[in-house]
Amino acid sequence: MADDAPRLRQLNVPDEATGQRLDLFLAQQLNEVSRSRVQLLLEQGSVLIGGKLAKASRKVRAGESISILGDPQPPPLHAMAEAIPLEIVYEDTDLAVVNKPAGMMVHAGSGATEDARNRGTLVNALLHHLRELSSSSGPLRPGIVHRLDKQTSGLIVIAKNDIAHGRLASMFSRRQVRKLYLTLVQGELAQDSGTVNASISRDAIRRTRMTTRREGGRPAVSHWEVLRRIHGPYGRFTLASVRIETGRTHQIRVHMASLGHPVVGDTLYGASSAIMALPESTKQVRGGGLPRLVLTRNFLHAAELEFAHPVTGERICLVSNLPADLKDFMAQLAPPNVK
Repeated sequence: MADDAPRLRQLNVPDEATGQRLDLFLAQQLNEVSRSRVQLLLEQGSVLIGGKLAKASRKVRAGESISILGDPQPPPLHAMAEAIPLEIVYEDTDLAVVNKPAGMMVHAGSGATEDARNRGTLVNALLHHLRELSSSSGPLRPGIVHRLDKQTSGLIVIAKNDIAHGRLASMFSRRQVRKLYLTLVQGELAQDSGTVNASISRDAIRRTRMTTRREGGRPAVSHWEVLRRIHGPYGRFTLASVRIETGRTHQIRVHMASLGHPVVGDTLYGASSAIMALPESTKQVRGGGLPRLVLTRNFLHAAELEFAHPVTGERICLVSNLPADLKDFMAQLAPPNVK
Protein backbone atom coordinates (compact mmCIF):
# COMPACT_ATOMS: atom_id res chain seq x y z
CA MET A 1 0.00 0.00 0.00
CA ALA A 2 1.33 3.48 -0.88
CA ASP A 3 2.24 5.76 1.98
CA ASP A 4 0.18 8.93 1.54
CA ALA A 5 1.43 10.59 4.75
CA PRO A 6 2.84 14.09 4.15
CA ARG A 7 6.62 14.37 4.12
CA LEU A 8 8.18 15.66 7.38
CA ARG A 9 11.49 17.51 7.41
CA GLN A 10 13.43 18.81 10.41
CA LEU A 11 15.93 21.66 10.41
CA ASN A 12 18.12 22.79 13.31
CA VAL A 13 19.12 26.45 13.51
CA PRO A 14 22.93 26.89 13.73
CA ASP A 15 24.52 29.65 15.82
CA GLU A 16 25.41 31.81 12.82
CA ALA A 17 21.76 31.98 11.68
CA THR A 18 20.48 33.55 14.91
CA GLY A 19 18.42 36.65 14.16
CA GLN A 20 17.63 35.70 10.57
CA ARG A 21 14.06 35.95 9.31
CA LEU A 22 12.46 32.54 9.11
CA ASP A 23 11.56 32.83 5.42
CA LEU A 24 15.13 33.78 4.48
CA PHE A 25 16.57 30.96 6.59
CA LEU A 26 14.29 28.40 4.94
CA ALA A 27 15.07 29.67 1.44
CA GLN A 28 18.78 29.15 2.09
CA GLN A 29 18.37 25.73 3.68
CA LEU A 30 15.86 24.21 1.25
CA ASN A 31 17.91 24.15 -1.94
CA GLU A 32 15.19 22.43 -3.95
CA VAL A 33 12.46 24.90 -2.95
CA SER A 34 12.14 28.39 -4.49
CA ARG A 35 11.54 31.52 -2.41
CA SER A 36 7.92 31.74 -3.57
CA ARG A 37 7.32 28.12 -2.55
CA VAL A 38 8.80 28.84 0.89
CA GLN A 39 6.21 31.59 1.28
CA LEU A 40 3.49 29.08 0.35
CA LEU A 41 4.71 26.65 3.01
CA LEU A 42 4.46 29.40 5.62
CA GLU A 43 1.06 30.61 4.41
CA GLN A 44 -0.30 27.07 4.44
CA GLY A 45 0.73 26.55 8.06
CA SER A 46 3.25 23.87 7.19
CA VAL A 47 6.12 25.33 9.25
CA LEU A 48 6.24 24.80 13.01
CA ILE A 49 8.72 25.89 15.66
CA GLY A 50 8.28 24.22 19.00
CA GLY A 51 4.98 22.79 17.79
CA LYS A 52 3.55 26.23 17.04
CA LEU A 53 2.80 27.88 13.71
CA ALA A 54 5.53 30.29 12.69
CA LYS A 55 5.32 33.51 10.69
CA ALA A 56 7.65 34.45 7.87
CA SER A 57 9.01 37.46 9.76
CA ARG A 58 9.83 35.54 12.93
CA LYS A 59 13.51 35.67 13.89
CA VAL A 60 15.08 32.24 14.38
CA ARG A 61 17.33 31.40 17.33
CA ALA A 62 20.26 28.99 17.63
CA GLY A 63 19.27 25.48 18.68
CA GLU A 64 15.63 25.77 17.61
CA SER A 65 14.15 22.85 15.72
CA ILE A 66 11.97 23.72 12.74
CA SER A 67 9.42 21.19 11.46
CA ILE A 68 8.26 21.34 7.85
CA LEU A 69 5.19 19.27 7.07
CA GLY A 70 4.50 18.34 3.46
CA ASP A 71 5.33 20.22 0.29
CA PRO A 72 4.10 23.60 -0.93
CA GLN A 73 0.77 23.38 -2.74
CA PRO A 74 0.16 26.37 -5.01
CA PRO A 75 -3.47 27.34 -5.46
CA PRO A 76 -5.02 25.68 -8.53
CA LEU A 77 -5.09 27.48 -11.82
CA HIS A 78 -7.04 26.62 -14.93
CA ALA A 79 -5.49 27.48 -18.26
CA MET A 80 -7.83 29.39 -20.53
CA ALA A 81 -7.79 30.09 -24.26
CA GLU A 82 -6.76 33.54 -25.48
CA ALA A 83 -6.74 34.89 -29.02
CA ILE A 84 -3.03 35.71 -29.05
CA PRO A 85 -1.16 35.78 -32.40
CA LEU A 86 1.02 32.70 -32.75
CA GLU A 87 3.56 31.66 -35.39
CA ILE A 88 3.21 27.92 -35.95
CA VAL A 89 6.11 26.76 -38.14
CA TYR A 90 5.17 23.06 -38.25
CA GLU A 91 2.03 21.09 -37.42
CA ASP A 92 0.63 17.61 -37.93
CA THR A 93 -1.77 15.34 -36.03
CA ASP A 94 0.76 14.58 -33.27
CA LEU A 95 2.77 17.73 -32.64
CA ALA A 96 3.37 21.36 -33.49
CA VAL A 97 6.44 23.58 -33.38
CA VAL A 98 5.94 27.24 -32.48
CA ASN A 99 8.24 30.23 -32.89
CA LYS A 100 7.78 31.82 -29.44
CA PRO A 101 8.35 35.57 -29.20
CA ALA A 102 10.48 37.09 -26.46
CA GLY A 103 8.46 38.37 -23.51
CA MET A 104 5.95 35.51 -23.55
CA MET A 105 5.93 33.03 -20.67
CA VAL A 106 5.46 29.40 -21.66
CA HIS A 107 2.84 28.71 -18.98
CA ALA A 108 1.24 30.38 -15.97
CA GLY A 109 3.52 31.55 -13.17
CA SER A 110 3.19 33.25 -9.82
CA GLY A 111 1.18 36.44 -9.48
CA ALA A 112 -1.25 38.34 -7.30
CA THR A 113 -4.41 36.72 -8.62
CA GLU A 114 -5.42 33.79 -10.79
CA ASP A 115 -6.24 36.15 -13.62
CA ALA A 116 -2.84 37.86 -13.42
CA ARG A 117 -1.02 34.53 -13.38
CA ASN A 118 -2.87 33.10 -16.34
CA ARG A 119 -2.83 35.66 -19.12
CA GLY A 120 -0.66 36.11 -22.18
CA THR A 121 1.18 32.79 -21.96
CA LEU A 122 2.05 30.39 -24.75
CA VAL A 123 -0.39 27.88 -23.27
CA ASN A 124 -3.21 30.44 -23.47
CA ALA A 125 -2.40 30.98 -27.14
CA LEU A 126 -2.10 27.25 -27.86
CA LEU A 127 -5.53 26.56 -26.40
CA HIS A 128 -6.98 29.07 -28.85
CA HIS A 129 -5.08 27.96 -31.97
CA LEU A 130 -4.86 24.17 -31.58
CA ARG A 131 -7.84 21.85 -31.18
CA GLU A 132 -6.01 19.20 -29.20
CA LEU A 133 -3.12 19.23 -26.69
CA SER A 134 -1.58 16.48 -24.58
CA SER A 135 -2.54 16.27 -20.91
CA SER A 136 0.65 14.63 -19.61
CA SER A 137 1.97 17.83 -18.00
CA GLY A 138 -1.27 18.60 -16.17
CA PRO A 139 -4.05 21.18 -16.66
CA LEU A 140 -1.73 24.20 -16.41
CA ARG A 141 0.77 23.04 -19.02
CA PRO A 142 -1.15 21.17 -21.72
CA GLY A 143 1.13 20.18 -24.58
CA ILE A 144 4.31 21.51 -22.97
CA VAL A 145 7.24 19.11 -23.35
CA HIS A 146 10.10 21.56 -22.71
CA ARG A 147 10.40 25.26 -21.96
CA LEU A 148 12.12 28.47 -23.00
CA ASP A 149 12.82 31.38 -20.66
CA LYS A 150 10.36 34.25 -20.92
CA GLN A 151 12.89 36.54 -22.63
CA THR A 152 14.21 33.84 -24.98
CA SER A 153 12.64 33.65 -28.43
CA GLY A 154 12.54 30.76 -30.85
CA LEU A 155 11.44 27.20 -31.51
CA ILE A 156 9.52 25.12 -28.98
CA VAL A 157 7.88 21.71 -29.51
CA ILE A 158 4.25 21.13 -28.52
CA ALA A 159 2.68 17.65 -28.09
CA LYS A 160 -0.91 17.23 -29.27
CA ASN A 161 -1.54 13.86 -27.64
CA ASP A 162 -0.17 11.87 -24.72
CA ILE A 163 1.57 9.23 -26.83
CA ALA A 164 3.58 11.87 -28.69
CA HIS A 165 4.23 13.70 -25.42
CA GLY A 166 5.68 10.63 -23.71
CA ARG A 167 7.95 9.79 -26.63
CA LEU A 168 9.13 13.37 -27.06
CA ALA A 169 9.85 13.68 -23.33
CA SER A 170 11.89 10.48 -23.49
CA MET A 171 13.84 11.83 -26.47
CA PHE A 172 14.66 15.05 -24.61
CA SER A 173 15.78 13.18 -21.49
CA ARG A 174 17.92 10.80 -23.57
CA ARG A 175 19.52 13.74 -25.42
CA GLN A 176 18.10 12.69 -28.78
CA VAL A 177 16.87 16.18 -29.70
CA ARG A 178 19.37 18.57 -31.29
CA LYS A 179 18.84 22.08 -29.92
CA LEU A 180 20.91 24.99 -31.20
CA TYR A 181 20.72 28.59 -29.99
CA LEU A 182 22.16 31.88 -31.21
CA THR A 183 23.52 34.29 -28.62
CA LEU A 184 25.53 37.48 -28.49
CA VAL A 185 27.86 37.72 -25.49
CA GLN A 186 29.86 40.56 -24.05
CA GLY A 187 33.57 40.52 -24.81
CA GLU A 188 35.53 38.33 -27.19
CA LEU A 189 35.65 34.58 -26.69
CA ALA A 190 39.31 33.59 -26.85
CA GLN A 191 38.81 30.36 -28.79
CA ASP A 192 36.74 29.63 -31.89
CA SER A 193 34.83 26.83 -30.14
CA GLY A 194 34.60 25.10 -26.81
CA THR A 195 32.50 23.12 -24.34
CA VAL A 196 31.23 24.01 -20.88
CA ASN A 197 30.62 20.92 -18.75
CA ALA A 198 29.52 22.31 -15.40
CA SER A 199 26.64 21.26 -13.17
CA ILE A 200 23.95 23.83 -12.38
CA SER A 201 22.09 24.43 -9.12
CA ARG A 202 20.06 27.22 -7.57
CA ASP A 203 22.01 30.10 -6.03
CA ALA A 204 21.86 29.90 -2.23
CA ILE A 205 21.49 33.68 -1.80
CA ARG A 206 19.69 34.98 -4.88
CA ARG A 207 16.99 32.40 -5.48
CA THR A 208 16.08 33.70 -8.94
CA ARG A 209 19.58 32.84 -10.15
CA MET A 210 21.27 29.58 -10.97
CA THR A 211 24.98 28.91 -10.49
CA THR A 212 27.83 26.57 -11.42
CA ARG A 213 29.64 27.28 -8.14
CA ARG A 214 27.80 24.90 -5.83
CA GLU A 215 28.31 21.19 -5.37
CA GLY A 216 25.52 18.72 -6.03
CA GLY A 217 23.98 20.46 -9.03
CA ARG A 218 22.45 18.79 -12.07
CA PRO A 219 24.83 17.89 -14.93
CA ALA A 220 24.79 20.35 -17.83
CA VAL A 221 26.76 20.43 -21.09
CA SER A 222 26.90 23.28 -23.64
CA HIS A 223 28.96 23.34 -26.86
CA TRP A 224 29.64 26.77 -28.35
CA GLU A 225 31.10 27.98 -31.64
CA VAL A 226 32.00 31.52 -32.69
CA LEU A 227 30.05 32.80 -35.69
CA ARG A 228 31.16 36.43 -35.73
CA ARG A 229 33.44 38.70 -33.77
CA ILE A 230 32.34 42.33 -33.49
CA HIS A 231 34.98 45.03 -32.91
CA GLY A 232 33.23 48.37 -32.98
CA PRO A 233 32.75 51.72 -31.26
CA TYR A 234 30.95 49.97 -28.39
CA GLY A 235 33.73 47.48 -27.76
CA ARG A 236 34.03 43.77 -28.41
CA PHE A 237 31.20 41.25 -28.68
CA THR A 238 30.89 37.67 -29.95
CA LEU A 239 28.01 36.11 -31.83
CA ALA A 240 28.01 32.37 -31.12
CA SER A 241 25.93 29.29 -31.69
CA VAL A 242 25.38 27.09 -28.65
CA ARG A 243 24.24 23.48 -28.82
CA ILE A 244 23.01 22.13 -25.51
CA GLU A 245 22.96 18.46 -24.60
CA THR A 246 20.90 19.09 -21.47
CA GLY A 247 18.09 21.54 -20.75
CA ARG A 248 18.72 23.02 -17.32
CA THR A 249 17.15 26.25 -16.09
CA HIS A 250 19.06 29.25 -17.55
CA GLN A 251 21.70 26.83 -18.85
CA ILE A 252 23.24 28.91 -21.64
CA ARG A 253 23.01 32.11 -19.63
CA VAL A 254 24.76 30.53 -16.63
CA HIS A 255 27.41 28.73 -18.68
CA MET A 256 28.37 31.78 -20.75
CA ALA A 257 28.51 33.94 -17.63
CA SER A 258 30.78 31.33 -16.02
CA LEU A 259 33.24 31.97 -18.89
CA GLY A 260 33.21 35.67 -18.07
CA HIS A 261 31.06 36.48 -21.12
CA PRO A 262 27.44 37.06 -20.06
CA VAL A 263 24.68 37.12 -22.67
CA VAL A 264 24.01 40.68 -23.81
CA GLY A 265 20.96 42.09 -22.03
CA ASP A 266 21.09 39.48 -19.26
CA THR A 267 21.56 41.72 -16.24
CA LEU A 268 20.67 38.84 -13.89
CA TYR A 269 23.99 37.22 -14.77
CA GLY A 270 26.20 40.28 -14.98
CA ALA A 271 25.54 41.88 -18.37
CA SER A 272 25.50 45.67 -18.57
CA SER A 273 22.11 47.34 -18.32
CA ALA A 274 23.22 49.79 -21.01
CA ILE A 275 26.09 49.67 -23.50
CA MET A 276 28.11 52.85 -23.85
CA ALA A 277 30.44 53.81 -26.68
CA LEU A 278 34.16 53.68 -25.97
CA PRO A 279 35.67 57.10 -25.17
CA GLU A 280 37.87 56.95 -28.27
CA SER A 281 34.89 56.13 -30.51
CA THR A 282 32.59 59.06 -29.87
CA LYS A 283 32.93 60.74 -33.28
CA GLN A 284 30.52 60.06 -36.10
CA VAL A 285 30.63 61.21 -39.69
CA ARG A 286 27.87 63.71 -38.93
CA GLY A 287 29.36 64.74 -35.59
CA GLY A 288 28.10 64.27 -32.07
CA GLY A 289 28.33 61.34 -29.71
CA LEU A 290 27.02 57.81 -30.03
CA PRO A 291 23.82 56.89 -28.17
CA ARG A 292 23.77 54.44 -25.29
CA LEU A 293 22.31 51.10 -26.36
CA VAL A 294 19.79 49.18 -24.30
CA LEU A 295 18.45 45.71 -25.09
CA THR A 296 15.30 45.04 -23.10
CA ARG A 297 15.62 41.25 -23.43
CA ASN A 298 18.34 38.62 -23.44
CA PHE A 299 20.14 38.18 -26.74
CA LEU A 300 19.24 34.49 -26.91
CA HIS A 301 17.27 32.74 -29.64
CA ALA A 302 16.35 29.06 -30.08
CA ALA A 303 17.28 28.85 -33.76
CA GLU A 304 17.32 25.16 -34.70
CA LEU A 305 15.52 21.96 -33.70
CA GLU A 306 16.16 18.52 -35.12
CA PHE A 307 14.49 15.32 -33.95
CA ALA A 308 12.80 12.14 -35.10
CA HIS A 309 9.03 12.34 -35.33
CA PRO A 310 7.70 10.52 -32.23
CA VAL A 311 5.20 8.46 -34.27
CA THR A 312 6.48 8.16 -37.84
CA GLY A 313 10.22 8.34 -37.13
CA GLU A 314 10.65 10.88 -39.94
CA ARG A 315 13.51 13.34 -39.36
CA ILE A 316 12.25 16.87 -38.67
CA CYS A 317 14.69 19.77 -39.07
CA LEU A 318 13.43 23.30 -38.40
CA VAL A 319 15.17 26.68 -38.46
CA SER A 320 14.10 30.06 -37.06
CA ASN A 321 16.08 33.07 -38.24
CA LEU A 322 17.34 35.68 -35.81
CA PRO A 323 14.40 38.02 -35.10
CA ALA A 324 14.43 41.63 -36.27
CA ASP A 325 14.97 43.18 -32.83
CA LEU A 326 18.20 41.22 -32.33
CA LYS A 327 19.43 41.87 -35.88
CA ASP A 328 18.81 45.59 -35.46
CA PHE A 329 20.58 45.70 -32.11
CA MET A 330 23.63 43.91 -33.48
CA ALA A 331 23.77 46.33 -36.42
CA GLN A 332 23.89 49.27 -33.99
CA LEU A 333 27.01 47.88 -32.35
CA ALA A 334 29.06 48.57 -35.49
CA PRO A 335 27.25 51.26 -37.53
CA PRO A 336 28.79 51.78 -41.01
CA ASN A 337 28.93 55.58 -40.71
CA VAL A 338 31.22 55.58 -37.68
CA LYS A 339 34.93 56.13 -38.24
